[in-house]
Amino acid sequence: MPKKDTIKRARGFSEPFRITDGSKFRLKDIDPGETLGLGSEDKPRAKGALANGVEALADLQDMLYAQDRWAVLLIFQAMDAAGKDGTIKHVMSGVNPQGCQVYSFKSPSSEELDHDFLWRCMKYVPERGRIGIFNRSYYEETLVVRVHSEFLSRQTLPPELVTKDIWKERFQDIRSFERYLTRNGVVIRKFFLHVSKGEQKRRFLERLENPEKNWKFSANDIKERAFWDDYMVAYEDMIRHTASPEAPWYVVPADNKWFTRIAVAAAVIETLEALNLRYPKVSEEKLKELAAAKQALVGGKEKSSAGKIAAHTPA
Repeated sequence: MPKKDTIKRARGFSEPFRITDGSKFRLKDIDPGETLGLGSEDKPRAKGALANGVEALADLQDMLYAQDRWAVLLIFQAMDAAGKDGTIKHVMSGVNPQGCQVYSFKSPSSEELDHDFLWRCMKYVPERGRIGIFNRSYYEETLVVRVHSEFLSRQTLPPELVTKDIWKERFQDIRSFERYLTRNGVVIRKFFLHVSKGEQKRRFLERLENPEKNWKFSANDIKERAFWDDYMVAYEDMIRHTASPEAPWYVVPADNKWFTRIAVAAAVIETLEALNLRYPKVSEEKLKELAAAKQALVGGKEKSSAGKIAAHTPA
């Protein structure tokens, strides 16, 4: 499929899941099994569409890197086994590693706990011309830290600052931070891979029963699963308070990995295409320099310093 057609079709896969105003958002309105009418028989065609999308994405990323004006930050959040790692791997498979940076944020270190909650992620915001990917992010501070109050106590904040409004205040801080980044040329797109509790159970069992996937399983996964309802409330509240036109959330159905990857790829393609990316225009002076270089190569008039080196080499 021609790249123009791929880019044109991208909006149809991403727009249904884009949230720019969270005031009316309800997580229950998004079906984790949604595939926009595509069935299992469409998987081969879907894989072909993803391959075309990856190719289009590679071309757009090359222009992003060459133009060196915009930076793109992609944030991925999800429950365990929703497929974040696989989605990042497949969608970004054609991108030049030189222009892409992936960071996974685990439990904070003692140094990170001694800083403000945005500090450890601020350090890894991508520079111009690059795509930065956060596999989990500062949003964990409104999710796991909210579900598990003991994590908040480890941050040793002054007691008078830990009030009933702390989550509302963190949402405000995040919105301000993302607005600041946007005003400085960092384009932000956020993805919540929405997997159902039933599908998570199936994937956990697969990890336990398949020796090649045993390494993916952690006993903590089962412990966190017990807090499922608390996490759903936290995710909904997070999206309702931090979705905006400049930094939208994509709540992507994640029960079918093949569809999740298409929807995410479509959103990234649409985002890059909207930036009107172009390769830098070469000046007249530069064109003359290139012409001279070509003439030197073709005409065999390249200068060599080999003789000089030989002449000054001691016997």
